[in-house]
Amino acid sequence: MTDSTMVDGFLVTDEKDASRYTLTRDGVLVSALDYRDDGKTIALTRAFTIPTFRGHGYAACVVKGAVADIESRGDRKVDPVCWYVAEWFEQNPEHAGLLRRR
Repeated sequence: MTDSTMVDGFLVTDEKDASRYTLTRDGVLVSALDYRDDGKTIALTRAFTIPTFRGHGYAACVVKGAVADIESRGDRKVDPVCWYVAEWFEQNPEHAGLLRRR
């Protein structure tokens, strides 16, 4: 099962069966964000951008889309396991309420 939304002109898709969010444009995979969901917390474990697309902020775009999706559901907290995701949350403190407290 998948759910998709548009973010900054890209399609962000939650590929639940693969436990990842993908960022595509015109059907081409640009970036992905892997996760683990235990029913209470979504651990965002790895952001990856296809090498030919790096340096354009696409990882930030897929994280932004994933965070928007998780916030809209309202039933999970986020554990930013990936260093890139942790930095994204530092740069976007308005989303800090979504973070799992340790």
